[in-house]
Amino acid sequence: MSLLFRLKLQGDKVYILDLAAKLDETANFLCSEKWKTRSGSAVEFPAPFGRDLTKEEEYIADLDSKTGASLKLTILNRKGRIWTVVAGGGASVVFTDTVCDLGGASELANYGEYSGDPSETQTFEYAKTLLSVMTEGPPHPQGKVLIIGGSIANFTNVAKTFGGIVRAFEVFLERLHEHKVTIYVRRGGPNYQEGLRKIKEAAQKLDLPIHVFGPETHMTSIVGPALGISELPAVPHVPQTTGQFLLSPERNTAGGIRTEIDPAAGDAADHVNHDNEVHENYDSLFEKNTKAIVWGQQQKAIQGMLDFDYVCRRAEPSVVASTYPFTGDNKQKYYFGHREILIPAYKSMAKAFATHPEATVMVTFASLRSVYETVLEALQFPQIRVIAIIAEGVPENQTRKLIKVAGEKGVTLIGPATVGGIKPGCFKIGNTGGMMDNILASKLYRPGSVAYVSRSGGLSNELNNIIGANSDGVFEGIAIGGDRYPGSTYTDHILRYEKDDRQVDPGANDGFSISLEDKKSESSFLAAEYKKR
Repeated sequence: MSLLFRLKLQGDKVYILDLAAKLDETANFLCSEKWKTRSGSAVEFPAPFGRDLTKEEEYIADLDSKTGASLKLTILNRKGRIWTVVAGGGASVVFTDTVCDLGGASELANYGEYSGDPSETQTFEYAKTLLSVMTEGPPHPQGKVLIIGGSIANFTNVAKTFGGIVRAFEVFLERLHEHKVTIYVRRGGPNYQEGLRKIKEAAQKLDLPIHVFGPETHMTSIVGPALGISELPAVPHVPQTTGQFLLSPERNTAGGIRTEIDPAAGDAADHVNHDNEVHENYDSLFEKNTKAIVWGQQQKAIQGMLDFDYVCRRAEPSVVASTYPFTGDNKQKYYFGHREILIPAYKSMAKAFATHPEATVMVTFASLRSVYETVLEALQFPQIRVIAIIAEGVPENQTRKLIKVAGEKGVTLIGPATVGGIKPGCFKIGNTGGMMDNILASKLYRPGSVAYVSRSGGLSNELNNIIGANSDGVFEGIAIGGDRYPGSTYTDHILRYEKDDRQVDPGANDGFSISLEDKKSESSFLAAEYKKR
């Protein structure tokens, strides 16, 4: 909470004439009792845009409050003909900006997004609510357009969410035909092939005009055709990716350490002039021997990190332990390639760090209610260099306190509200980079020359795809998170990149770094700059 005072000085006394308080809604779970009025009623936060919420907006807001996922909807123009169902906060900004840039602002009907891996039922309710508004009233003489877009997801199950959208199509089929709705789809991420297949089957079964594209097509290339100002994008050749190079017979499967071998033929044989040994003169957060401890019961995220380690040919897994205060000490089974390994899980964070002094990174999946105490405790261990805070909705005042303490101890915070970051060939945080098919397609298993910083997790993965297609690949990528006070800023990471001669600024000889301050895709910039080399 911030206070603004109007004061009067009279003699040697100061009088408070008026004051105003700025409340942080994310801190409501901490301060709800303190913020009550004299009559005992809870504080009411004003509706956005200076108007009351519509019944549809209220319904989605209520759904959002009951789930760990994110569901947002704002109706801009109920009679508009351009409607969007966009996955991801960053992607929703990009799609909206593109519609406006191409002259569709007056017809844009809504703004919103869904993210955080909502269930099929939640996505169904979201799509059903939007379609109910879209198909109300008399049909538009030009018909209506529905853009179902999104970046390449890190962990949202595309097949599951698209299953909910298809169910909504079935409910509103007659009204969709009546309003002559044309649908444009572009999406990538976990199980996206199955999701796109569901959409294509629905198009045939329901006789709906649906144009479907995957991650091989640029994210916003469907907007121009949807507005009728350009042709449909040609479907480019999808490069075949394989993990065959991991099956070479020389690999060591008997012990806990793998021997380094040369990559086999195919994409993995791309020669990269980078030394992955530790470089002490670089202010690097991650190298090929970086070890991490994960806070929380996140077996799926840990397994994803281990799979990434294996395709990067790390000698040892990057996760050495997990910690969670509500379970006893135990060991959990994971896979490192084809081999089963056991990773210890500790009840005490102090015991975890004492047992594994080589761990310099902590990835915390603690909730917004407990993350403050968790990070404060972790900051007491001098071996820690990086803490990634995944939680969204952390009270701003708590974040600022954590930033202050971390700065005093020389610890880099990534987040809150972040998917994390990735350093190809070395280390990835949690679910960053998505599933293995995207890791291979974007060539994230070996380092490139291009570093980036983004606020958006989804757009970070989109950048991985763009950079992989237009250059020799990603050197390092960090998503700093979408909160007002990120633990580390664009400038922090750009300055860090400048100290590392394995990549340099745009226009130089070895590579370049880029930040996405406005959340807009920079594919043309990346391609143009890289071709100068």
